[in-house]
Amino acid sequence: MKKVVFVAGARPNFMKVAPVLAALGHRPVPFHPCLVHTGQHYDEQMSGVFFEQLGLPPPEAYLNVGGGTHGMQTGRIMEAFERYLLELADRPAGVVVVGDVNSTVACSLAAVKLQIPVTHLEAGLRSFDRTMPEEINRIVTDVIADLLLVSEPAGETNLLREGIPAGRIRYIGNVMIDTLLRELPAARALCVPRKFGLEAGDYAVVTLHRPSNVDDPERLCSLMALLWNLARRFPVVFPAHPRTRQRLEQSGLAEAQPVGAELRILEPLPYREMLGLQAEARVVITDSGGIQEETTFLGVPCLTMRPNTERPITVSDGTNTLIPGDPGEAERWVQEILAGRYKTGRPIPGWDGRAGERASDVLVEAWGG
Repeated sequence: MKKVVFVAGARPNFMKVAPVLAALGHRPVPFHPCLVHTGQHYDEQMSGVFFEQLGLPPPEAYLNVGGGTHGMQTGRIMEAFERYLLELADRPAGVVVVGDVNSTVACSLAAVKLQIPVTHLEAGLRSFDRTMPEEINRIVTDVIADLLLVSEPAGETNLLREGIPAGRIRYIGNVMIDTLLRELPAARALCVPRKFGLEAGDYAVVTLHRPSNVDDPERLCSLMALLWNLARRFPVVFPAHPRTRQRLEQSGLAEAQPVGAELRILEPLPYREMLGLQAEARVVITDSGGIQEETTFLGVPCLTMRPNTERPITVSDGTNTLIPGDPGEAERWVQEILAGRYKTGRPIPGWDGRAGERASDVLVEAWGG
């Protein structure tokens, strides 16, 4: 039986492959699904704990690529994944890549150069900002992939506009919401807010990691000023990405909290703990794409500290608002939230907990021969 290789390398990838692997595990399939972990996120908090919480199978291969510049990391992933493919006894029926990280584009390139079909899960998303490395990864992967599985209507529109034939596109919905729905009861049962001494609906959650926000000392200082101002009204909980914590420490901002502000900078949280914290928050402030989706489904107000989003449905139909310039603009929206005047969002087609099943149907149809 031939293999179908699922590639995951960074934290969001695990949340997206889990529902598809689970769906394939509940039906007879004409191929063997296996997982390859590139090691793009290589510490326990950023990836290892996900295998336990999400019920993922052990990876068949761990490429152990680690960090580095984008070019260095992408090159190492390509080399390691190509070696893995060449050492297999039989050529795989296909490779499934997820999202927009360096592992996504690197493994796609390695596979197509060996004439192995590629499916891109969460295809077609566009921020139209090519200063974002993720945007380049999305565009390149979508051009070379054979099948493109779309999570929101804008994805299909973008792909058709770029000249991708309609026959290569499938709208399956959002697999991240499958994981959220599966894990939400367990996340709520952890009572995470209570463990931090927080009252449900009376605190903010923050995640910031993009270079445009954390690498510019002036921008980072402005963002921290916003958080300190908010933390004078209600507690602000900030699980900090390792990159962000490093920048805060280098700039001295980690220890500069003013009197009267309750801002807690934490280590990154496992998925369930983070989900439980978001679900009861009054507002979430972020620059993460996945959190824009999660808060929209949960109905929690989300302020995204970016001028653009590759997930526009979270703005048009969800609870997300972009903050394109001065971070202080977010304070006006916080006032709207506190006054009960903020938008509530509406259901989105395909964000129903069954996207993994639809993805598995597509893969069986494509590679079941």
